[in-house]
Amino acid sequence: MPSTTASPLVTPLAFPEGSPINFGASVTGIDIENLTDDDFALIRSALFNHQVVVFKNQSHVSPKAQFELTQRFDPAATSYGHGKVVDAKRSILHPDLKTIPHQPQVQVIGNGFVSEYEGLKNIQLRHPHHRTFHATTIPDAEDLDFTRFYRWHIDAALYGLAPPVVTTLLAVRVPSGRRQTCRYDDGTGDELDVPLGTTAFVSSYTMYDQLSPADQEFARTTKVEYAPHPYVWMSGAKSRSDGLGMVSEGKEVPLDQLPAIDEAKIQVLPMCWRNPETGKLALQVHPSAVRKLHLADGSVVDDLAEVREIVHRLQRPGIAPKLVYAHDWEEGDLVLFHNRGVLHSVVGAFAEDEVRLFRQCNVAASFFPEGPEAVGATAA
Repeated sequence: MPSTTASPLVTPLAFPEGSPINFGASVTGIDIENLTDDDFALIRSALFNHQVVVFKNQSHVSPKAQFELTQRFDPAATSYGHGKVVDAKRSILHPDLKTIPHQPQVQVIGNGFVSEYEGLKNIQLRHPHHRTFHATTIPDAEDLDFTRFYRWHIDAALYGLAPPVVTTLLAVRVPSGRRQTCRYDDGTGDELDVPLGTTAFVSSYTMYDQLSPADQEFARTTKVEYAPHPYVWMSGAKSRSDGLGMVSEGKEVPLDQLPAIDEAKIQVLPMCWRNPETGKLALQVHPSAVRKLHLADGSVVDDLAEVREIVHRLQRPGIAPKLVYAHDWEEGDLVLFHNRGVLHSVVGAFAEDEVRLFRQCNVAASFFPEGPEAVGATAA
C-alpha cells in the first residue's frame, strides 16, 4: 500500500496567464516504490493526456523502481531504448552514457566529477555542449550567460528497435542559482530565458495543430525514412543553430562506411503518431536522423537538403519560445515524458565545477507507434 495518506491527484502545471503551453501536469499522493494497479492507471492516463508528468521529492526512489515504472508502460519491453550502441567510438550518443551496474536499463547522465554513485566510481560526466554538435557556436566569453537547444529529438534508436513509449528522468544533484538566455541564432531574434541545465519540451500535438490545413494533410500522408545507424551516420555532420535538425554540408558518413546495414531494420515511420488514449495526432519526427520522405503519391524525396528543409519548415513554428516548457529542475524531481508525443532538448552550459547528476531510463517498445490510421504493428 502507498505510504502516503493523501489521495492521488493530477494537477495541470501552472503557466503565466495567456501562455499557449497546454501540456504538463504534476502528480501527488503516489508511492513510486509501491505502485498499485490503480496508481499506475492514473499515471498512464496523466502521461497520455498531459505528455509531461512531474513528481516532486522523489530522491528516495531506487533505480529498480524507476525501471519498473518505466517498463510498466510496455511490459514486453526489456532492452535499453537505443539497444547496444554499435560503433560506439563514432556514435554521437557514446560520450553521454554511463550504465548503473546493478540496473543496466538505467543510465547516469550529467556534468562534472562524481566519486561514487550506485556502484559507479570516479565517473566524469559531460553535459552535451552545442559547440560539439552545432555548425556555429556562441563565443566562449558568453558561454556561461548564453546557451542553445543542443538537439531537439525523440529518445529512439530509429533503426531496428521501436521508439520507447516513455522516458523517466530523476534529478539527483542539480546546480542552482543561475539562469541563462537560450538563443536560436537563426535570424529571427528568438530567445528564451531558461534555468541552468533545464530540459526543454514542446508538444508535438501543438506542432501539428498549428499547421495549415494543406501542411496537416501533407503530414498525415507522408512517411519518414530514417538513416541506418543514424547516430553514426550523422556523426560527421553539424546541427542548425536552433538544434532542430542538421545543416546539409555533405558530411554524413557514407552508407558504405557505416556498420553492416540490415535493410529490414531501416525504419519508415508515419510523420504523425496517434495518441493511444486521446486519438490526437503528433507531428513526431526526429529531425536530425531523417534521410528520405515517402509521399502519398508513391514518390520519394531523397535529396537530403530538401528533406531537411521540408521537415524544418513544418517543425520550426512548434519550438517558438512561447511554446517551450523549460523545466526548472529541483533535486528529487522525477519527470516522465511521453516520448511519442513531445520533442525535448538538453539545454545549458556549465562551469567545470557545477555538478549535475541525473538518472535516465527508457526501454525500446515492443510495438511501433500508430499513424493517422490506427493499424497495429509489432516490432521485429
